Amino acid sequence: MSDDHPTVPYPEPSSDHPTLVIPGERAPEATRRRRRWPWVVLIVVLVIAALAVAAELLTRAVLPGIVRGVVVEQLELPQDQQLEVDASGILLPQLISGRLDELHLSTDEITFGGITGAADVTATGIPLGGGDLTDATGTVRIDEDQFTTLVTASDLPIDEVAFDAPDVTASGSFTVFGMPVPVSLTVTPSADAGELLLTPVALDVAGVSLDAADIAERFGDAAAQLTQPQRICIADQLPAGLTVTGLEIDGSTAVIDIDVDGRIATDESLQQLGTCS
Repeated sequence: MSDDHPTVPYPEPSSDHPTLVIPGERAPEATRRRRRWPWVVLIVVLVIAALAVAAELLTRAVLPGIVRGVVVEQLELPQDQQLEVDASGILLPQLISGRLDELHLSTDEITFGGITGAADVTATGIPLGGGDLTDATGTVRIDEDQFTTLVTASDLPIDEVAFDAPDVTASGSFTVFGMPVPVSLTVTPSADAGELLLTPVALDVAGVSLDAADIAERFGDAAAQLTQPQRICIADQLPAGLTVTGLEIDGSTAVIDIDVDGRIATDESLQQLGTCS
């Protein structure tokens, strides 16, 4: 600029010349504070979420061992019993309420009353402070040898068993006039009123296929039982709190469905082997 038009400096700030704030604009410091608080809330939420996840993971790591210990003690199982425990849902709210929604227990091998098989049980409504379960159901899988042990309690002449889904073929012999007669009986297994039910569907005596009338004519009452459905009580081979509700052959295993009395968690009598009347 030339000397004819000198630049006039701005006046020094003073109370006589206050700084004007344009309406609708915020002071820089206030704006920064307001922009900062959502991030603070977000960080707090993330920290709480992380703690909740950590607590959930810790609970899932500890709970199976506790449940396994209780089951082993209550059912008097071996201390080295293999038992997988899995809880459903988010555990922290359930722990706070004092009741687990659902527990799934499984093992590849467990022995009750001399019968060994794999078991899967799902329990619901499990009180953490002790008490009866709301409900529990499960399945037990056994092989041909174990199934043979079960059915030898019947009146059928059984020496060995072979699975041919959905049926079972039992082989053995019965005595007529002091002579052993080989027999092969095919039955369809099921469950009724807590007992195993074997319904004959085919019969082979000394290599000849016979029906009920033929058997009665040739062998009389000695073989008549072979044509009748057989009921087998296995209550004395299972805890009293378990009831057999179904049975079917699946490949090389017999699948036994069971219903569990929820009182088995508190009633010691239900944890002991049952009886057959």
